[in-house]
Amino acid sequence: MTIVDTRDPNPKSFIPGATGDWEIIIGMEVHAQVLSDSKLFSGASTDFGAEANSHVSLVDAAMPGMLPVINEECVRQAVRTGLGLKAQINKRSVFDRKNYFYPDLPQGYQISQFKDPIVGEGTVTVSVGPNNQGEFEDIEVGIERLHLEQDAGKSMHDQHPSMSFVDLNRSGVALMEIVSKPDMRSADEAKAYLTKLRTILRYLGTCNGNMDEGSMRADVNVSVRRPGGPFGTRCEIKNVNSIRFVGQAIESEARRQIALIEDGGMVEQETRLFDPSKGETRAMRNKEDAHDYRYFPDPDLLPLEFDQAYIDALLSELPELPDDKKNRFIEEGGLSTYDASILVSEKAIADFYEEVAKGRDAKQAANWVINDLLGALNKDGKSIEETPVSAAQLGAILDLIREGTISGKIAKDLFEIVWNEGGDPKRIVEDRGMKQVTDTGAIEKAVDDVMAANSDKVEQAKAKPSMAGWFVGQVMKATGGKANPQAVNALVKDKLGVE
Repeated sequence: MTIVDTRDPNPKSFIPGATGDWEIIIGMEVHAQVLSDSKLFSGASTDFGAEANSHVSLVDAAMPGMLPVINEECVRQAVRTGLGLKAQINKRSVFDRKNYFYPDLPQGYQISQFKDPIVGEGTVTVSVGPNNQGEFEDIEVGIERLHLEQDAGKSMHDQHPSMSFVDLNRSGVALMEIVSKPDMRSADEAKAYLTKLRTILRYLGTCNGNMDEGSMRADVNVSVRRPGGPFGTRCEIKNVNSIRFVGQAIESEARRQIALIEDGGMVEQETRLFDPSKGETRAMRNKEDAHDYRYFPDPDLLPLEFDQAYIDALLSELPELPDDKKNRFIEEGGLSTYDASILVSEKAIADFYEEVAKGRDAKQAANWVINDLLGALNKDGKSIEETPVSAAQLGAILDLIREGTISGKIAKDLFEIVWNEGGDPKRIVEDRGMKQVTDTGAIEKAVDDVMAANSDKVEQAKAKPSMAGWFVGQVMKATGGKANPQAVNALVKDKLGVE
């Protein structure tokens, strides 16, 4: 297969070496566990965290005479994923046997797809950034294919001093292998791609994307070349299980290859592992080619065939995906690209924001969700699912601001109370006397008291109108933030005789 390079060189992503600039070429093979109750070819459970070897059927254990039976839900999820990636859905696909030995692969081969995958070429739009100016750069990462295959079990080498144990709970679990084209040119682009891919899968509900549980893993192909030159020899970094580690592995491997070439050596095609503790890759084995696996159609499984009506029905049921949702937030709510990108980064965040924004000012809702809620969640190391402040509670706080019941400053204090103690925001405001002071007489007295105590600054402010803000701040402080800021500002300017 001829690989065509469709991207122009980007000097911003070049790596300087001792003999000149270098460009990284990155492709990725992502293994995403299909969200289904049972495995690809058996009825065994896919629940995570069960006791070792408690979710193993006779098919998974490769007992003699056991035949695989395709799980239709896994097929449906693969097609839905392909549609979400704007990819070609192949109405006919074939399962093949990929022959290689692993002690935790009972069959001695893996059932996968080779020449005829279930999903063909697609594309993912990835936003990289923001840069120092707060701008994002959109790039297109091509999808080469998506195919279904079964996972292997897990070997455990730390359970016994002289023996390895095998847990077959994962054996036979359905995986979607999503193969990208070599369209990425930096660690940041690769991390952004993997993040976007995980987001799409989570929106679709076809994979939970939990990399810490092994339900999403990345094999990263890295090579280097002179800018605009022919592709170099690639090395594959296997089973990277976090987005942060993907970035570190790419940086480390690229610099290893550059140093090797500049010292007069040659990069050998091989499979490598990334050691996060050392921040470096190490050789695992020579990279196999397709012919080494001796692929042939699995004789126990008929080809998968479905019609256009099946595809159209699944397409009609797809949820709104991140890019469409982001565009809607920008067009309907007037949000910035940056704010909309943050809000759609996780479906749960987008859903939370939409509930808060319903019938309210979209920009104000976005500011509170992003700056106050997400800021507090990040500080406490919590996810949106763990938030102590519900969308209804945050919406009630915004309603109190809009009604003039509380000021922006009081709203911040109220948010802290709800975060720490819970409760109905409106009731809290009533019970704790947090209502905003709108009585102009009371506000005017506070303004007069501040000016009387700072007569020297009054004269300065008349000559320098920008100092009016200082008086506003002092009045707000004197009233515990309860005075209506607009009323304070108007009274201060009126008494100073400034505009």
